[in-house]
Amino acid sequence: MSALRICSLYPELMNIYADRGNIAVLRARCEWRGIGFELGAASMREPVDADAWDLFYMGGGQDRDQAAVALDMVETKRDALHAAAARGAVVLAVCGGYQLLGHSYAMGDEELPGIGLVDLRTVREPGPRLIGNCAIEADLGAGPQVIAGFENHGGRTHLGADERPLGRVLKGHGNNGKDGFEGVRRGNVIGTYLHGPLLPKNVWLADRLIELALGIDLDRLPDDALEDAAHMSARRAAGVA
Repeated sequence: MSALRICSLYPELMNIYADRGNIAVLRARCEWRGIGFELGAASMREPVDADAWDLFYMGGGQDRDQAAVALDMVETKRDALHAAAARGAVVLAVCGGYQLLGHSYAMGDEELPGIGLVDLRTVREPGPRLIGNCAIEADLGAGPQVIAGFENHGGRTHLGADERPLGRVLKGHGNNGKDGFEGVRRGNVIGTYLHGPLLPKNVWLADRLIELALGIDLDRLPDDALEDAAHMSARRAAGVA
């Protein structure tokens, strides 16, 4: 069976809230099924090959690191990520990485450029940070399912009129605390504020990402009792039993 090839973007800079756990879960879900797994990385001033990877992943980061990453992404990775998305590669971006998928992130007098992979803008608006456990209802092609996680963001993200959110907020704040939506999904490009980390709490989503990246259907593993318990714990924390 073919291998899942993942490129982790800026892993030493964009990796707060245990976001590296997402890679660990993808590796485990592949290995338990006998699917090969290859992990590469691209950081500052390192270009990426649009055709070499099935899935590109980027987590969240501190403001200082996010600012440096934003400029570097535009200069060294934007065109390749557009080409990868156009051929159907999966792009998963969490929190700070999600904000950089759009056109810009306005932080007071500073505006960070995005790579324009999706139509959204993020603004640091007056008001408290949007923090807490969150649950959304999302449909990635197999019917509505719940994604549960933790959000902590000062930016408010607003999708363009024709852009599709990842899901509908059941509990929590979501993109901006007002419109009832969370994340973004355009084809196989997915952005979300939910972490803590995301995939260990939602292994069904990890499996779906593998399917999208490789163009295959996965059988359910014989014993996901611990994974199911983790998911239900995240749902209870968000108030969605």
